[in-house]
Amino acid sequence: MATESKEKKSTAAKNFQPLGDRLFVTYTEEMERTAGGIYVPDSAKEKPQRGIVQAIGKKVENIKVGDQVLFDKYSGSKLRIEDEECLILKEEDILGIFTH
Repeated sequence: MATESKEKKSTAAKNFQPLGDRLFVTYTEEMERTAGGIYVPDSAKEKPQRGIVQAIGKKVENIKVGDQVLFDKYSGSKLRIEDEECLILKEEDILGIFTH
């Protein structure tokens, strides 16, 4: 799944260029099922989230488009574009990059 996501650029990111050290990230809020059968969305959990970098600003040094990154739940500015959950983050808000 991660490989497929890296190759596919978000339709929301096609006409968006972040400025400076900012990144444009798409993500999904996955729902987890508890032992009792209740579904709990990520928005109700206290944990970092992951997303795919769709576009980067000119001052971003350590992250590239297509990287799968980990960020804190409350980082950045959340927005919804064309039914996609998106974030605009600063490079310093990225906790790490997932490697294969």
